[in-house]
Amino acid sequence: MYKILTHNKISVKGLDKFSRDRYEVASEIGHPDAIMLRSHQLVAESIADSVAAIGRAGAGVNNIPVESCTERGVVVFNAPGANANAVKELVIAGLLLSGRDILGGINYIKQQAGGLSEAELHKLVEGGKKQFGGAELAGKTLGVVGLGAIGSLVAETGLMLGMQVLGLDPALSVEAAWRLSRDVERVENMQTLLAKSDYVTLHLPVIEATRNLINKELAQSFKPGSVLLNFSREKLVDTAAIVETLNTGRLRSYISDFPMPELVGRDDVVQMPHLGASTTEAEENCAIMIADQLIDFLEHGNIRNSVNFPNISLERSGVCRLAITNHNVPKMLGQILSVLADRNQNVDDMINKSRGEIAYTLIDIERKPQDDLVQALEAIDGVVSARILPNHNI
Repeated sequence: MYKILTHNKISVKGLDKFSRDRYEVASEIGHPDAIMLRSHQLVAESIADSVAAIGRAGAGVNNIPVESCTERGVVVFNAPGANANAVKELVIAGLLLSGRDILGGINYIKQQAGGLSEAELHKLVEGGKKQFGGAELAGKTLGVVGLGAIGSLVAETGLMLGMQVLGLDPALSVEAAWRLSRDVERVENMQTLLAKSDYVTLHLPVIEATRNLINKELAQSFKPGSVLLNFSREKLVDTAAIVETLNTGRLRSYISDFPMPELVGRDDVVQMPHLGASTTEAEENCAIMIADQLIDFLEHGNIRNSVNFPNISLERSGVCRLAITNHNVPKMLGQILSVLADRNQNVDDMINKSRGEIAYTLIDIERKPQDDLVQALEAIDGVVSARILPNHNI
C-alpha cells in the first residue's frame, strides 16, 4: 500500500487516479511515500525520510526545497503545460485591459449611475465615455519572452488578434520550436525585443539568470509608452525599476498577477491576486498529470516531467525492477551490477541516465531478490537510495 500525503485542496479528478486498493491518500498520514501539493510552502525539515517523490500540481516549484530533495534522492515533479490555456486567457485579458480603460469605465458607471433614470444614465454615458477610450491591439507589436507551453499559446493568440509577434527564448526546445508559428519573428536579445514592442509579456521560470531580469538598466530599453505584462513569476521583475519606469512614462502600464505593496493604488498598474491557474479545468489537468506521474514512478520507477532528475522510462520485463539513485560519478554502474552478479541475478533489461550531479538507473531482474539486496546496494559509496518494484503484471 502506497501512502500519499496531500497539502492544499487537490482536484478530486486527480485524487481519483489513485486506486483505493493500492493507495492511501490523506492530508495527515504517517510515513508517506510521496507528497502532492499546490502552493503549500514545503520546508526540508518537514519532508519525512520515507518520501521518494513530491508532485507539484502546477508548473512552478519555488515552494519546494528542490536542492535538498535532490541531495536526498527525492524526485520532484511538476505539471508543465497543464495550466497553459488558463494562463494564456488571463494574459489576453491583461492585454485588453491595458489597451483600453475598461476598468475605469466599469468603475465610472458603478460610482456615478446609482439612482439615475434611463435618460439621465444615457446622458452620463455619452458625456463620460470619451475619457475611457483606448487603442486596438490589432496592428500593434507583442513581444513574448519565453516560448514554452504558455508563451507559444500567447504568441499564437497574438497573431490571431492581428498583432505582429516577436519572440525570444534562448533555451527554446525542439518540441517547442515545432509548435511555434512561422509568423512569430525571432529576435536575438532583450534590448531589441523591448525597443520594438508595444506590449511585452514574460513567460520564464525564475532561475539565477532570469531573477530581476527586468531591472533598471534593461528597463531603459522599453519602447516609450509600452506595456509590460507579468503572469509568470514575481521575481522576474525588479519592482523599483517598474516604479521608476512608470514614473518617467517610458512604461505606460504594468499588468501583473503578483501584487506588490509599492504598486497598490496606482492608476497605471493592474494587479491580480495570482489568478493565472485558478480555473476548474487547470486545477483538474494539473492534478491528473501529477497523479499519473507519481503512480508511474512509485509502481514502475519511470520519471516524466521532473525538475531535478532525468526523464527516464523503461518498459517492464522480469519479475522485479530495481530503481537506484546515485551520485553521478565514475564506476557506479559497475559496482551496482557487481552486487547483482554476486547474487546470481541476471539482468533482463536496464537503462541509466544522469542529470547534473545525480544519476538514476532502472534494472529489470529475472527473479525475486534476496531480502538484503537494498541494503547491499545502499551500502555502495555514492548510492543515495534503492527501491524494489515488483512486476504486478506477472
